[in-house]
Amino acid sequence: MSETNNAFAGLKELTGTAPAEATAAPKREPKRDTLGRAYATGRRKNAIARVWVKPGKGEIMINGKKAPTYFARPVLRMLITQPFLVADRYNQFDVYCTVSGGGLSGQAGAVRHGISRALTLYEPELRGILKAAGFLTRDSRMVERKKYGKPKARRSFQFSKR
Repeated sequence: MSETNNAFAGLKELTGTAPAEATAAPKREPKRDTLGRAYATGRRKNAIARVWVKPGKGEIMINGKKAPTYFARPVLRMLITQPFLVADRYNQFDVYCTVSGGGLSGQAGAVRHGISRALTLYEPELRGILKAAGFLTRDSRMVERKKYGKPKARRSFQFSKR
């Protein structure tokens, strides 16, 4: 009985005197290219966005057009600026991205995902904030494929008794 108490006492001593450096997570280094930009790829549905982020005035260019021109709906514009608002970096970064595939909603989600990933590469300390907001998680929902013998993925033809 006393042997087990001694073993636990030794364990307490070991855990109590653990150095702080060993328990702390290693610092991540920012990943930037020669022009000072961070690059990341964002995906949503069938859309893929290649995103470059660099310090600037807050201009967002998508496929050579400004964001209000490319995403005419306010909801989609709000979607792509969410990572900056959550990270408190609004109008501090310029974004240049090319996006292809899918529809406008999927493209906006892909741009948001790409911006979030690029921000974490530019400033690694923002990772916790963006991860807690759910912007670093790739939304894996996709359109279900059409099956043979059916007009859509699950819809059946109308049954006729006669």
